[in-house]
Amino acid sequence: MTELTYDGTGRTLETPRGTLHFHEAGDGPPLLLLHGSGPGVSGWANFGNNLPVFAEHFRTLVLDFPGFGTSYSCDSDPMSAALPAVVDFLDGLGIDRLPVLGNSMGGAIAARLAATHPDRVSRLITIGGIGLPLFSPSPPEGIKLLVQFVEDPTHERLVAWMESMVYDTGILTDEFVDMRWRTATKPEALADVRKLFNLQSLAAMGKPAARAAEAIGMLTRIQAPTLVTFGRDDRVTPLDSSLVAMRYIKRCELHVFHDCGHWAMIERKDEFENVALSYLLRDSKPAVRL
Repeated sequence: MTELTYDGTGRTLETPRGTLHFHEAGDGPPLLLLHGSGPGVSGWANFGNNLPVFAEHFRTLVLDFPGFGTSYSCDSDPMSAALPAVVDFLDGLGIDRLPVLGNSMGGAIAARLAATHPDRVSRLITIGGIGLPLFSPSPPEGIKLLVQFVEDPTHERLVAWMESMVYDTGILTDEFVDMRWRTATKPEALADVRKLFNLQSLAAMGKPAARAAEAIGMLTRIQAPTLVTFGRDDRVTPLDSSLVAMRYIKRCELHVFHDCGHWAMIERKDEFENVALSYLLRDSKPAVRL
């Protein structure tokens, strides 16, 4: 496949709430990829290296949430703005129903979309991001380090946070870290991420029981076939969170990547792509060989 670049795949869509930026590549049925949260994140930062593989099979759409990448800034916190933006995005492109794959915050938003708009999601894949921790402390280590960076954004704190996101810190090349540093320290990017991660939100995360009923209720409303994936060594959404999702999502399967942290699509790229494509193409006729 021809090399897919940031500029070559970049698109914008005007919506009632503002301009959404996204990447688009490939033909065939649509597939939506939703990124996670954190300093310097965007759709491209999470999924740019995966785009060529998915684009071989799908019209692959990689959205920047409001407050991230170059989509519009939001008045509320980015988590609250994300789901309405996804609905606006699908409406604006004239897409009724499609599979959705999300990492971390993107997985949480994809799950909410499936629960509240079941007619829009044909299959759901999450990378961390859903469920509730049963045995691990809350807030987890990765979120604590993220808030420390947001409160005092130094290069050393960014590196400490990024190291908590992966099992093998060797993948954190200088180029990778510098890319996130340049984006994370833009004033508007810091302002938006501070709306989501701050000392107040950290305190709220320390009371998981307070949001348990709402979280479980949301999971029970998901009707789409669902593949929940986790890194065994995830220090942001610990693996034990998957047990709740497995129990309450009606048609749920689980895949665990060993020696893997929070960024399975980056750290275990080839295996992640193989697992995700196998699930997305499971019902294809004739069977697809990967």
